[in-house]
Amino acid sequence: MEQAWINVVVLRKTAEAVGICSFELASANGGSLPPFSAGSHIDVEISAGKVRQYSLCNDPQDQQRYVIGVLREPNSRGGSVSMIETVREGDTLRISAPRNHFTLVPDATHVVLLAGGIGITPILSMAERLSQSDTPFRLVYANRSRSRTAFIDRLQNSRYRQSVHLHFDQESEGRLLDLKKAIGAPTPGSHLYVCGPPGFIKAALESAASSGWDGPSLHREYFQPVTGTAAVSAESFLVRIASTGSDYPVPPHRSVVEVLAEHGVEIPVSCEQGVCGTCVTRILEGIPDHRDMFMTEQEHARNDQFTPCCSRAKTSLLVLDL
Repeated sequence: MEQAWINVVVLRKTAEAVGICSFELASANGGSLPPFSAGSHIDVEISAGKVRQYSLCNDPQDQQRYVIGVLREPNSRGGSVSMIETVREGDTLRISAPRNHFTLVPDATHVVLLAGGIGITPILSMAERLSQSDTPFRLVYANRSRSRTAFIDRLQNSRYRQSVHLHFDQESEGRLLDLKKAIGAPTPGSHLYVCGPPGFIKAALESAASSGWDGPSLHREYFQPVTGTAAVSAESFLVRIASTGSDYPVPPHRSVVEVLAEHGVEIPVSCEQGVCGTCVTRILEGIPDHRDMFMTEQEHARNDQFTPCCSRAKTSLLVLDL
């Protein structure tokens, strides 16, 4: 299905920290933007054929604008560099409607929000929502230095500033955040949301598990794939389209998405790195070799869906619900 794009204008571009800019977007026709929930993200078409995902970090009640934060990645594939270096106030961009794979559990009794670096962006909208619903929460935001930490003024002047805890390695004699202390022990109905670099998320989830947090109460969102998740394999396998019975061989170093597209079977994609979840496809038969960072361990264990942009197969055949 072809992407439905929304035209927006860049109202404001702000340098938030070293290497980080925020972009305030409004509808190009002056109307309201589609509503969004805390934790949502949008696709942004940076140039023809180049689409990246960015979390919305403003108050979800605000339907007149979207705000995103962009970190200039040193190993950027061109997305963050293009946004920061070439997009100007007054420019028009095309974006998707918001999608949410990182939703707040509505009946939580207490929430811990844990952000590392640019992972603060979806956490900001969550904090806004929780403060409005009077749900008790604690927001812990870690970064290497104050100069690299975006949205400090916003946090320190927010209605929920008493719930915010900032940690800077540089101001703690180089010591990293004590994740076990920051997360604490779980209580009935508590939930943890963590977003940031892959290593930060991994360490946070391990610390939480060692303190007694269980799977359903742990929520995470990755902004970048872990090294080694690319679709590289020495083995070929077949994918079968259930609706037609057609089989297509997937050779080494080719993705399922690429092979199927050559034969007219289009699967919606966005990040093509197993991070965003746009391409998740149901599996009717066979066992996938999961290489994404989108699904949880529990979802991987079910083996009833996979990300064809980067994941492969452990069996010789995968039958897809297409």
